[in-house]
Amino acid sequence: MTKAELIDAITAKLSPMRKKDVAPVVDEVFAEIQGALAKGDKCTFVGFGVFEVRERAEREGRNPQDPTKKVIIPAKKVPVFRPGKDLKDSVLDAPISK
Repeated sequence: MTKAELIDAITAKLSPMRKKDVAPVVDEVFAEIQGALAKGDKCTFVGFGVFEVRERAEREGRNPQDPTKKVIIPAKKVPVFRPGKDLKDSVLDAPISK
């Protein structure tokens, strides 16, 4: 699902609302989550999941063009999503499609 498809789906369920009314709300939700993560805060949505920032330690890697050479990959912060129980259960119950 793309952001445009999400806006369309929300608009269809909230029939009196129009796309131009829904789109800024969706944009603002994403912006608030992004802003909270940038400050190092955790975003918890009960039943859906948790967005948080984790620190990835410095590690040793290999140069893909010359696998004999080792390179140091610096430490960095990465956004992480942990699904909640309701989300996990809904995915497990969904039929497998090809």
